[in-house]
Amino acid sequence: MIWKKFNLFLLFRVLILYSIVISTGCGVRQTVSEYIGGVDNTTPPTPLINFIETADLNKIWSQDIGKGTDDSFAKIKPVISGNQIFIADTRGNVAALTMEAGKFIWRSDSRLPITGGPGVGTSLVMVGTSEGEILALSKETGNEVWRTKVSSEVLSSPGEADGVVIARTIDGKIFAIDANTGEHLWVYDRGVPALSLRGTSTPVIANGLVITGSDEGRLAVIELKTGKLVWEKKLALPRGKNELERMVDIDAQPLVIDETIYVTTFQANISALSLETGRIIWQRDISSHSELSADEKNLFVTDEDDNIWALNRYTGSSVWKQEKLAHRKITGPANFDNKIIVCDAEGYIHWLDKTTGDLTARTRPGDEPILSQPINSNEMVFVYSSSGLLSAYTFQDNEKKYLQRELSDQNKTPGSKEPAAKPKDSRNAYERSRRVRIDKEESMEKYENQENDNEEEKSLFGRFLNIFSDDSEEEVE
Repeated sequence: MIWKKFNLFLLFRVLILYSIVISTGCGVRQTVSEYIGGVDNTTPPTPLINFIETADLNKIWSQDIGKGTDDSFAKIKPVISGNQIFIADTRGNVAALTMEAGKFIWRSDSRLPITGGPGVGTSLVMVGTSEGEILALSKETGNEVWRTKVSSEVLSSPGEADGVVIARTIDGKIFAIDANTGEHLWVYDRGVPALSLRGTSTPVIANGLVITGSDEGRLAVIELKTGKLVWEKKLALPRGKNELERMVDIDAQPLVIDETIYVTTFQANISALSLETGRIIWQRDISSHSELSADEKNLFVTDEDDNIWALNRYTGSSVWKQEKLAHRKITGPANFDNKIIVCDAEGYIHWLDKTTGDLTARTRPGDEPILSQPINSNEMVFVYSSSGLLSAYTFQDNEKKYLQRELSDQNKTPGSKEPAAKPKDSRNAYERSRRVRIDKEESMEKYENQENDNEEEKSLFGRFLNIFSDDSEEEVE
């Protein structure tokens, strides 16, 4: 009888363990270790370090959208189309804003529990819900066009191209839906393993194809119009002694550039493949479940331990690795001009030099976590926090300014005035970085010290003249 109760207790613990794994994602192995061991073994976030900020950050605008998301695997993040930015929240609000000023164009309250989106097509804005619905709104007005049921919860953004809406559900199905009517066209069913991370890879539509990752480490390419499988590739083999260690999920959205697909796999690798054939071009043993970004030379990725990497796009070789933000629950990196931008669970936005990976600036719009990858367009970067605050930033490098100031301090003569520096551009800003205020304080302190030195020099010179003055009361021995 006692043994039977013990077995039931073990079964109960296993069921709870499975629910923990399925409902979490980031730091799965740490979560399991905590539960089994009874102690908190979570690696604490790396403390922030001080550094010389070499970029001035300008907050252009911020807008309170509603209630954001604290679920790191619910793919709710802003999307840009033309000169507009579209965003949603978990309470059913969907909105369109002007990209330049953050002014609302329209707002729609669907009262649905949104967990994925928005996705933007030619004429539609689409979101998915935890109740297994796809809602399509007019891109121009925000009015509902149609809604349709799918098989289960939607944790990724729906997409649309050529009159077909593509949506991925948490049970492993890909639904193709008529963009005009909301009718189902075809379903691709890959299924899911018994144990996987909570979250799904957002499908990518490119060249008439749908590219999607699965929870078994497989990447599939499907014809958009027919649902026919073009090719499928196994990118990672399960390794380990138990189901937790053997998980090899693709949860991040693949990145397609020209004829190459880049994709990350949890507890496995980063891969580059040929879009046409599925041939593996290169692989690196780096575990990740975050979205990627890239420029013309390099691929940027955040790994499982929140280290940020720059890899050569064509060979996979390492260019640099930034480890000073480890265990801070870093988002996928955004590629913005000559900077790489990531956010963390304490609400900080970190700006890195794209060439070296060095930290160049840091700001904090609020203390709520930022879980979604920043996006950028038109010389601005947009950040959406879990509090529902959407903010737009731009920046200006100041390395040259510091070098010019240093040279000027070395060459200027006493009493000369330093010419006022001309601004690099005429962009408006409501908020300057802390570096500027520090510079002003240092300049003021330097000026006051110089004034004190001048007063001391005048006093000494006066005493020297008094020695030879008839009015001097001092006797010279």
